[in-house]
Amino acid sequence: MLTTPLKLVGRWALPPRCAGCGVLVGEDHRFCTGCWGGLRFLGPPWCAGCNLPFDYDRGPDARCGACLAKPPRHAGVRAAVAYDKVSRQLALRLKYGRRIGLAETMARHMARLVPAEIDLLVPVPLHRWRLWSRGFNQSVAIGAALGRIAGLPLDRAALARTRATPSLKRRGHGARAKAVRGAFAVPDRARVAGRRIGLVDDVYASGATTDAATRALLRAGASSVTVLCWARVLGSDD
Repeated sequence: MLTTPLKLVGRWALPPRCAGCGVLVGEDHRFCTGCWGGLRFLGPPWCAGCNLPFDYDRGPDARCGACLAKPPRHAGVRAAVAYDKVSRQLALRLKYGRRIGLAETMARHMARLVPAEIDLLVPVPLHRWRLWSRGFNQSVAIGAALGRIAGLPLDRAALARTRATPSLKRRGHGARAKAVRGAFAVPDRARVAGRRIGLVDDVYASGATTDAATRALLRAGASSVTVLCWARVLGSDD
């Protein structure tokens, strides 16, 4: 059994650390008590249209005000946790700190909410210049880990970003939607036609980016698109 000594050496050289703050923990992809307590895990009861969590059960067909006013094109937003101090730290450490292993940490918690009907994972793409400067796409990393855990194929080329878009931070919802309008395309319709797609991203804020991506996938013939993400901003992010 050569693997056991090697694992012991690896654990000694690179001991498991909390995915949130970096303190030593017992196993990889675990959180310390403080960070675990700081995470708000999402699930039912929630809006039947966008999966926005409700404070109490309003019935299986209940919808939030936004979905009643304007039903979404997507088939829901399945987010593992609320966007707060701890979940934000993970997202930033993955995206800008290049802590690629955190993609699996996120995917392990996202897997419980993947709808049974999903048959293809598609990551939200970066424009080639953003990909070149960052070196990797965090949505691809999360999608690859989620695919392994959930046993689903990942098609990283099914959706393309056709133009660079500005940062959406500190922009109102209308400005965000305008900034990403027409920014996505499906190079080969056969890759998505008739498929029930899980659109993978790290953080869902206003929904402008995933709405634009969903529109492109549905226009290309996808049967449905469900947004799968690590964290979701609750309340206004404008």
